Amino acid sequence: MKLSKSAFLLAGLTLAQAAFAAAPPKGDVLRGRDAMGDWTTDAPGVRRHLTVADLAAPFETPSSNNGAKVVPRPENAWPKAPEGFKVTEYATKLSNPRYITTAPNGDVLVVESGPGRVKLFRESKNNGTPDAPVVFAKGLTQPFGITFYPPGPNPTHVYIANTNSVVRFPYKNGDLEVTGQPETVVSNIPGGGRLTGGGHWTRDVVFSADGKRMFVSIGSKSNNDDDPAENRRANILAFTPEGKEEKLFAAGIRNPVGLAIHPVTGELWTSVNERDGLGDHLVPDYITHVQEGGFYGWPWFYIGGHQDPRYKGKHAELKEKTIVPDVILQSHSASLAMTFYTGDQFPKEYKLDGFAAEHGSWNRARRTGYKVIRVPMKDGKATGEYEDFLVGFVTPEGNVWGRPVGVITAKDGSLLVTDDASGTVWRVAHSGGSAGK
Repeated sequence: MKLSKSAFLLAGLTLAQAAFAAAPPKGDVLRGRDAMGDWTTDAPGVRRHLTVADLAAPFETPSSNNGAKVVPRPENAWPKAPEGFKVTEYATKLSNPRYITTAPNGDVLVVESGPGRVKLFRESKNNGTPDAPVVFAKGLTQPFGITFYPPGPNPTHVYIANTNSVVRFPYKNGDLEVTGQPETVVSNIPGGGRLTGGGHWTRDVVFSADGKRMFVSIGSKSNNDDDPAENRRANILAFTPEGKEEKLFAAGIRNPVGLAIHPVTGELWTSVNERDGLGDHLVPDYITHVQEGGFYGWPWFYIGGHQDPRYKGKHAELKEKTIVPDVILQSHSASLAMTFYTGDQFPKEYKLDGFAAEHGSWNRARRTGYKVIRVPMKDGKATGEYEDFLVGFVTPEGNVWGRPVGVITAKDGSLLVTDDASGTVWRVAHSGGSAGK
């Protein structure tokens, strides 16, 4: 029997809703093909574990162009966190909120990349709701990463990564806005995005624990080209805090959007967007600690020496040098900023675990991402698993109303998440914490 168009759509909706309802319960670990599932299998507490052995074959499925239709948040739609956590709106009506960080005194800084500015939020009542924001910095060029120097309780400068430079301003605890003129410490970063020639435009900046090295992430200009336009791209560079003595810290990382320093080991970590065009399940995005001098494959190899078929036979000498990342994610999830949980509000098993924002897929027939994931750690090392922590940004029809970008631990131990689709900062507090009741 031939179904009418409306009946066909209804049947598809019913199947999607059934799949969502059938998401595995908390504690289950999805493996292999089950772990490659789409948004309908997402639920707070669901864990996935993908390994090199699970990689799909190139072109096993067609390469899809399935960009998200962003819609206003439907009535009664709200992000979902694990049992015991409460999700509230920390800030709303923001314009392209992307990166988020906290100052040593607890102020929250949100980077609005489109308008080229940073807003500062301060709480005067200590109730999880900030006062009206103030503009901390403006006149920036597609800013993303922001950090304080030196690391610790008494910084002297705030550093901001534009798409084509790193600048710094004098800073002292409690400043509500930058003072003085920006000092450009790195002026020649290959830019990206609509303003500076295309390609990946986000740049993150962090300092080593001892404050002696400044790390800057630079994404590729293309999906997987190896022409001269990719010079000094798809890598993480290291500098002195003054922007001198540039060194290639790690290479072959297509788009290392987010950087983070592990609070105990001092290791550099990154959250990475891999390439598109090889099918629904290739190439997996990933989160990993970064080995100095390491090569991670792009554009010729991926995930431990698997050759991109578009470069068959090229650079065979690099095959055995390609590093397998620590945590393999669902392909095309668009893993963006990451952090380590340093608060005391969450249950103790969350302490020092990683968290990363998954902005969501376009190069996939069935959506992945559109959530915040937890990366369990043991003694400073990832277990290889990851867990859905904050979900619910996709409607039953497959439209999208929220897209996580940045994630940070607030002073009170809650987790703050930026969402550039709804212009919101979400606050996730544990019901056992003083601010989460």
